[in-house]
Amino acid sequence: MGQSSRTTPKVAVLMGGPSAEREVSLSSGRECAAALRGEGFEVVELDAGPDLCDRLAEIKPDVAFNALHGRWGEDGCVQGLLEWLRIPYTHSGVLASALAMDKQRSKEVYEAVGLPIVESVISHKDAVMAAHLLEPPYVVKPNNEGSSVGIYIVQEGANRPPVLEETMSTYVMVEEYVAGRELTTTVIGDRALTVTDIITEGWYDYEAKYAVGGSRHELPADIPKDVFERCMDYALRAHDALGCRGVTRTDFRWDEARGADGLILLETNTQPGMTPTSLVPEQAALFGMTFGQLCAWMVEDASCDR
Repeated sequence: MGQSSRTTPKVAVLMGGPSAEREVSLSSGRECAAALRGEGFEVVELDAGPDLCDRLAEIKPDVAFNALHGRWGEDGCVQGLLEWLRIPYTHSGVLASALAMDKQRSKEVYEAVGLPIVESVISHKDAVMAAHLLEPPYVVKPNNEGSSVGIYIVQEGANRPPVLEETMSTYVMVEEYVAGRELTTTVIGDRALTVTDIITEGWYDYEAKYAVGGSRHELPADIPKDVFERCMDYALRAHDALGCRGVTRTDFRWDEARGADGLILLETNTQPGMTPTSLVPEQAALFGMTFGQLCAWMVEDASCDR
């Protein structure tokens, strides 16, 4: 953490921003800001807009707590700005953030280190709407957004390709659909915490993630020991392969019928949600770490050159 003559470190919590995940980021930011105040930090809440650079120069924080989600906050952009200003910040650095946010490139990194992935292609959305690019069932999603924003599932036997909203990115990922359960594992520093089984009615979409009662989280997950251990191992290996720092969360699909070989790695979140229904705080709490302690750990872990 940066040196300061202040006895109480000043933390700027970056939140909001212009991405599709603005509302979730505002919720995360408010929760984190309140928790950090409870831990004795001086906190300034900062809605990240075009004047972000000027505001940070004005505030002169000791640390920037990055509670942004989605593009600009999670893809290396704000990390580059903070490096330029030499303000220590939380979570992953420029390269790891950019890699993890680009689903296709992160999959190439996973494949290079032997982590299990499914077939996918990147294509112009017009081509995706014109014909099936993979045999149904398959999933269509933005290549560079998170939080299940803009997910389309094309069911087995579907005659027609999906009709995508105009707001979808120009280029999207078409990915083989994996049946089964949603599992996730948090990494804090160099340690994988546990596995959560995310139980929903249907797809784990934006509403299921963030609405109270949208999903039920079973942790530790009641799954076979070898599958559990693979989740822990794969999450740590993904975190390291991408060059991540601080806290990440890696998501999986598990096809029970195939045993441990049915476990597929979907993506690694470098800015996982920090809201009341979020998965990372739940996993940390299982190990006796309060939400305030988790946020404080992230501030103490902050640095430049991440």
